Amino acid sequence: MVTDKQVRRLMMLLQKNKTLQDAADRTGMDVKTARKYRWSRLLPSQCRPEHAWRTRPDAFEDVWEWVCKQLKLNPRVEAKTLFDALGRERPGRFQEGQLRTLQRHVKQWRALHGPHKEVFFAQKHEPGRLCQSDFTRMGKLDITIAGQPFDHLLYHFVLTFSNWETCRICFSESFETLSTGLQNALHELGGAPALHRTDSLSAAVSNTVSPREFTRRYQELLDHYGIKPQKTQPRRANENGDVEQSHRRLKNALDQALMLRASRDFPDRTAYEAFLRKLVKQLNAGRQTRLQEEIKELRTLPAGRLEDCRKTRVRVDSGSLIHVDSNAYSVCSRLIGEQVEVRQYTDRLEVWHGQCRVEVLERLRGRRKHRVDYRHIIDWLVRKPGAFASYRHREDLFPTSLLRMAYDNLRQHRPHAADKQYLRILHLAAKESQIAVEQAIRVLIGRREAVSIEGVEAIVQAGREVAPPARVHVDAVDVAAYDQLLGPQEAPS
Repeated sequence: MVTDKQVRRLMMLLQKNKTLQDAADRTGMDVKTARKYRWSRLLPSQCRPEHAWRTRPDAFEDVWEWVCKQLKLNPRVEAKTLFDALGRERPGRFQEGQLRTLQRHVKQWRALHGPHKEVFFAQKHEPGRLCQSDFTRMGKLDITIAGQPFDHLLYHFVLTFSNWETCRICFSESFETLSTGLQNALHELGGAPALHRTDSLSAAVSNTVSPREFTRRYQELLDHYGIKPQKTQPRRANENGDVEQSHRRLKNALDQALMLRASRDFPDRTAYEAFLRKLVKQLNAGRQTRLQEEIKELRTLPAGRLEDCRKTRVRVDSGSLIHVDSNAYSVCSRLIGEQVEVRQYTDRLEVWHGQCRVEVLERLRGRRKHRVDYRHIIDWLVRKPGAFASYRHREDLFPTSLLRMAYDNLRQHRPHAADKQYLRILHLAAKESQIAVEQAIRVLIGRREAVSIEGVEAIVQAGREVAPPARVHVDAVDVAAYDQLLGPQEAPS
C-alpha cells in the first residue's frame, strides 16, 4: 500500500527532472501507480473515500424515534436518563457498555437538531472607560475567626481594561456598603472612570426605606465623581462578566493561598483583612503596565468624598429603644422621649444628640432583630424585677455564658428570688466591672457554692484576684529511653 511519504518523495524526484521510471523505482512503487499520483497531484490519504458506513448494527435504531421525541420535548434531558428509561421498559435489552453509544447519538442530535446555544460576544475594552462592581458570598471557603465561622461577603471592584481589582469585607448588600467600597476603590486609584456598571442591586435596594431613595442617593454618589451609571438586565450575569470572572479567580486564588497557609482560621478580623489585602496586591502586580495606561485616562477626583453613612432621625421610645431598618437597639434611658440622629455605616450605628455622639452600636444583620445592652436599662429594671420574667428582649440580658450560669444557679438554689438576685448582680456589673463580677461568679461556682449577690459583692469588694487557668506542662520525651529497647548489637552507632 502506497503511503503519503512515498508520494511526497516521488513528487520531489520529479521536480529534480528525474524520469517517471527512475522516480518510481526509487520510491518503491509501480510506474502506473506513480503516473496516477503524478496526474492527480493528491496524496493517498486524500484519495481514500470518507468512512460513512456502519461496521456493526445500531442497537438503538428501533428506539431512536422515541429518543428523538423525548429530546424535542425537553432538550435538556440527559442521555443517561433516557438510557435508564429504556432499560426499565426493555429489561435485559441494553447493556451498560452501550450507554456511551447513546451519549454519542444524543450529542450529535443536539449539534444538528437541538436548540441554538447562547452566543457570547467578546467586548473591546478601552482604558479608563468602564468599571464594574458586585457583591459575592464567601461562605464556601469555610473561613473562621478565632474558631467561629465567619459569614461574610466581599464588595468587589474591577477595571475592565486592566482587570485591576480591589475588595472590601462586608456583611450585607446595602447602599452604605456600595458607597464605601466604591469610594475606597476610586481614592485608591486616584481617579474615576467614565462608566460604572452593576447588576440590578435588588438586594441593596431592598435594604433601604424605598427604591426611590436608593436611586436618588446612588445618582448623587456617581454625580459627585462625574461617573455615568450602567445596569445589566435581570438574570444576565454575563453582562457584568469581568467582575463575575474576577469573583471566580479571586476565590480560587484565596482558596489556594489558604491551602498553603495550612489553616483557614484567623485570630481576628484584622488579620484576615491583612491577608486579603496582601493577596489582592499580589494579583494586581502583573497588571501594572495596563493599569498605568488606564490611570492616564481616569478623571480627576473631587476635593472630598461623600459621607458613607445614611442619616435618619428617630425618637427613643419608652423602652429606651430606637428602631432602625426594622431592628431595635437600646440606648441610655436618659434619652427616652428625645429625638436623636442615627448615622448608619456599613458595620456600625452612631447615635448623636445635638452635636454629641452618645453611642456607637454594632449594626445588626438582617431584619426584625434586637440588641439590648443591660447597662442602658438596669437602673430601672432592678427597681421593677417583676418585669424581667416576661420581658420581650429578656435573652439579651444574658450577655455571657458565665452570667447565664449564674442565673441558672440562682434558679436552682433560690428559685423565688432568682430574678431579683440576678438583676442586682447585673446592676453591680454595670456599676463596678463586668469582668470583676464574672471572676467572682467563677470563684463561687468553682467552690461549688450557691451564687448570690452577697457572695459576688463580697468577692468584688475584696478585690480578690482569681488565679489564672492552670497551665499544663508536658516534659520533652527523652529519646534515649527508646534506644534502651534495642539490643546491644542493634543500638545505633
